[in-house]
Amino acid sequence: MKQKKWMIALSLALLSTAAFSQSKSENAPIFTQATYQGDDQIYKDNPLKPGEFYNPILQGCYPDPAITRKGDDYYLVVSSFAMFPGVPIFHSKDLVNWKQIGHVLDRVSQLDVHDTGISMGVYAPGITYNKNNDTFYMITTAFAGGLGNFVVKTKDPMKGWSDPIKLRFDGIDPSIFFDDDGKGYVVHNDAPAKGQELYNGHRVIKVWDYDVEKDQVVPGSDKMIVNGGVDLSKKPIWIEAPHLYKKDGRYFLMCAEGGTGGWHSEVVFVSNSPKGPFIPAGSNPILSQRYLPRDRKNKVDWAGHADLVLGPDNKYYGVFLGIRPNEKDRVNIGRETFILPVDWSGDFPVFENGLVPMEPKLKTPQSVENKTASKEFFPNGNFTYNENFTGSSLDFRWIGLRGPREDFITLTKKGLLIKPFETNVNELKPTSTLFYRQQHNTFSFSTTVDFKPQSEKNLAGIVCLQNEKFNYVFGITTNGKDRYLVLQRTEKGKSIILSSEKISAKGVVNLKVSAKGDQYQFSYSVDNINWINSGTVVSGDILSTNMAGGFTGCLIGLYATASNDAFPKLN
Repeated sequence: MKQKKWMIALSLALLSTAAFSQSKSENAPIFTQATYQGDDQIYKDNPLKPGEFYNPILQGCYPDPAITRKGDDYYLVVSSFAMFPGVPIFHSKDLVNWKQIGHVLDRVSQLDVHDTGISMGVYAPGITYNKNNDTFYMITTAFAGGLGNFVVKTKDPMKGWSDPIKLRFDGIDPSIFFDDDGKGYVVHNDAPAKGQELYNGHRVIKVWDYDVEKDQVVPGSDKMIVNGGVDLSKKPIWIEAPHLYKKDGRYFLMCAEGGTGGWHSEVVFVSNSPKGPFIPAGSNPILSQRYLPRDRKNKVDWAGHADLVLGPDNKYYGVFLGIRPNEKDRVNIGRETFILPVDWSGDFPVFENGLVPMEPKLKTPQSVENKTASKEFFPNGNFTYNENFTGSSLDFRWIGLRGPREDFITLTKKGLLIKPFETNVNELKPTSTLFYRQQHNTFSFSTTVDFKPQSEKNLAGIVCLQNEKFNYVFGITTNGKDRYLVLQRTEKGKSIILSSEKISAKGVVNLKVSAKGDQYQFSYSVDNINWINSGTVVSGDILSTNMAGGFTGCLIGLYATASNDAFPKLN
């Protein structure tokens, strides 16, 4: 009798488990495709001719670029903050055609951003090839996980990077320089000595000896080499992002100055030693857009945070960040990676046309063909990107936030299944959201989702996210037996429902967000033919860094949650 009762109990438990698993499976939406289409007028007005390419070279939130070269191979890294994986890395043979080869920090053992605000995490990476030991170094600062400043290494960037080596110094924006004699040096931004801060934004640049064998700065070797900036009497702010170079036996220190906003610039100093003293160039700044009319057409702004490399034509080039604001001067795309040729025929490098309004097109280096329209390379200009989620892997452009995307996605024969976490996009935790960066001011992003929510705590759809306190959620949820489509706006952490409407109880739904500058429209279709607007046009203000703050651009996500707080309005 006891055995029979035990068998009945076991059967009930198995049935309960099966029902639970089925419920979980039913609550996991399947996204069958996604399409991003950019349609900025500037590219229509400036079609490419042979021997030309578009600037920026990396559209969307790819800021703080750093670059290095080994032979004919160029490698470029950018900031990623709390996005996961971290530090996107790109490869090129010619500085025009770029291919993303992965991320430097692609393992949890390298990157812990679990409970971090989106603009924290890792940023301002430096990448350097050391010809003396045939090794690449990526150095950066992590505002999460207790790492601080650290370095990772590899012999081949195509094959992955080491676990982090924590470095024993404070400050931010480190980079490594290796001299011809094999000696290493680290330069970085730091606060002035305690009690010596003269004004808000007063920072200094320090240099350390770097022990190549121990992969550590040499204790006690630190020295301040720049105090405040080019001219301390003018109270310059945020001298940062330093890089050391050697040319004709002299050492050049190039830094950003003025903060990463409208006063951003690039300045340069020279010395006969990597440890100074460094003398500023009389022509500073060598790159900036800060002196130009605010109402200029096709504005590029905030230019700075640069790095130099010798190009395939034996001419120098500089990569740097900049922005392309919309018609209301809002920064929704975020800070992007630009490039300009650099004239170093004189004593100091100068960015060619870096102090006048920047043009959308550049001449390719001699004998270089622009192949960015090919699927093999990262696209720019206006383009359409289609993803049908039927492959065995996802493009590197799709990212998670605060944790690996593999924790919540599964590629199936039917499409992309997203397992909903019991967190939503307003929480400082990993979310079950697969993100794509906004790359144009005029764009559309659409997806097809098959989802039948089991409770009002379940939602799946699209999110447009600037950060955890500023975002739009557009998704399918339920009330009783009815399916609803809701649009929620979150500003300063407070959420309101802008629209909600009952839709058919079953079947796939097409969701879309489109924007023309500051005007965003969310719409849907249940027959894949007729599109219906959800509510009226809404402002993209909360998707701009001007309002939301921070360092990232708008991320567009395929979103699922088991902790929904966007409930439909009922009549």
